[in-house]
Amino acid sequence: MGTTNAAAPKYKGKRNRLDRPELLAPAGNLEKLKFAVHYGADAVYIGGQKYGLRSNADNFSFEEMKEGVEFASRYGAKVFVATNIYAHNEDIEGLESYLRSLEEAGIAAIIAADPVIIETAQRVAPKLEVHLSTQQSTMNWQAVKFWKDEGLPRVVLARETSFKEIAEIKSHVDIEIEAFIHGAMCSSYSGRCVLSNHFTDRDSNRGGCCQSCRWKYDLFVDDEPMYEEGQEQFTMGSKDLCMIEYLPELIEVGVDSFKIEGRMKSIHYVATVVNVYRQAINAYFEDPENFRVKQEWIDEMNKAANRPLNTGFFLDTPGAEDHIYGPEEKAAPYDFAAIVLDYDDRTGFATLQQRNHFKPGLEVEFVGPGGTFFRQTITELTDVDGQPLDAARHPMQHVRVRTLKPVKPMDMMRKKIRK
Repeated sequence: MGTTNAAAPKYKGKRNRLDRPELLAPAGNLEKLKFAVHYGADAVYIGGQKYGLRSNADNFSFEEMKEGVEFASRYGAKVFVATNIYAHNEDIEGLESYLRSLEEAGIAAIIAADPVIIETAQRVAPKLEVHLSTQQSTMNWQAVKFWKDEGLPRVVLARETSFKEIAEIKSHVDIEIEAFIHGAMCSSYSGRCVLSNHFTDRDSNRGGCCQSCRWKYDLFVDDEPMYEEGQEQFTMGSKDLCMIEYLPELIEVGVDSFKIEGRMKSIHYVATVVNVYRQAINAYFEDPENFRVKQEWIDEMNKAANRPLNTGFFLDTPGAEDHIYGPEEKAAPYDFAAIVLDYDDRTGFATLQQRNHFKPGLEVEFVGPGGTFFRQTITELTDVDGQPLDAARHPMQHVRVRTLKPVKPMDMMRKKIRK
């Protein structure tokens, strides 16, 4: 494929790299894209309305893509589009037109796995970079070299790749390497599971995964159930990946792009995780010799975590302790409550958009890019006309809250979950 096509842009060696690894964030819709970039992402990856593996995400129209590219460009950030399905015959019609439209929208790169999508992009949309998707499960330097020879500037490694394997790949092949550093792990090789197909006729390899590995199951021995009524049932989901404590090793081993998983996750999740990794990456490059992981970063990360965290395959092959077989512990003790829309220096009131119920007397936290943070109790709550409210109970409602310190648009307010 591609090697005899004179129009295909061939990769001739490492391009100019940022002075530090790229921080790549997920964005399931336009609002999430804006928050990811505002909180520190160098690039975001999104899905269009075809050819991606998250068919249940909101996904982007071409007009939304153009708006997202324009917003990201103000921060010097890029937008990538996942086109990472394995295509069936009926998927091919319209592919050329779709890829040209991505190029016209200003998309910097596609993330692809299927050779026909890769070759078609090189032929009809040469301004689009093509990054090899993790769906190809690439874990050795000779496979990486193959894709470099096919004209690809970047390979997204399989989640199952270790530090040692990345180092060997980088020693043999001069190419950009992207690796997942945070988020959900697949219980199978990414995208290659057929449980979803079998149980629900939803194809994991075409964007329909129902996450059946996280369902609850009964176990039977000789037709007898192992669980008594009321006992927690068996699941087989993996814990989530978190590499915050190993950033120096990731940088030194040569990872060029740090990828966060989670196009289906909330604004609060995406912004919080990006914010922490942005601070940590910046801190490392300011003083590599004295870099230490701050407890406040760990605490902040845990406020967004949906599941217990581990290091995946980077250090060793995961064992039973790295999976969730019983009751799933919910790690995040906080709920996303509101977004700051405006702040009045004269009155000390912030205008908020409600995202979760809150009321006077509640202890909340405000957080913004760069780790700006403070905690307070809500003392005064009004509508936009200044009339007192006993609660902000309506989704997307605009309200005003007196804050202890100045806040900025796109800062977030969260509340502690009461057990």
